[in-house]
Amino acid sequence: MTRLSPAGRKALLILHLVTSLGWLGADLVLLALGVAGLRGADPEVVYPAAALLVTWLFAPLSVLVWLVGLASALLTPWGLLRWRWVLVKFAVTTVVLTLVLLLLTPRVRHLGELAGAADDHLRVDLVVAPTVSSTLLLVVTVLSTYKPWGRLRPARPTVRRPVSAGRRG
Repeated sequence: MTRLSPAGRKALLILHLVTSLGWLGADLVLLALGVAGLRGADPEVVYPAAALLVTWLFAPLSVLVWLVGLASALLTPWGLLRWRWVLVKFAVTTVVLTLVLLLLTPRVRHLGELAGAADDHLRVDLVVAPTVSSTLLLVVTVLSTYKPWGRLRPARPTVRRPVSAGRRG
């Protein structure tokens, strides 16, 4: 597989950081809207705003983060199947992305349509789901920072080529 230049790796890392921070920020805003809705804020404002946030920012950012993370794994020396922390991080992100797209996004859109007519169960979902996803996003951030555990498989020994007589010191 083609590897990126150092400048390309840094650009990809910056893109990954910016999109990941955006995803976490959108998740926290969604949580804030959910808490506001439970605490008595106008449901005709809070829940349609949450639906807009999920539709136009949260869900697209989650897909973008996953794609950029996959590109980072495949195009940099970290690899997807070399280090346990990378694989765990990718697996957790994939689970969160799946839950966001298949469960959270449709429920929040439905909540936005119901607004003031929403039942307490739907309103609580808008607090629980972002709490869980924010926690998981913080876990993958810790994994990225500390890079725990070892390799999934031992590194291949590098073959050293003998230095030719004409190229010595």
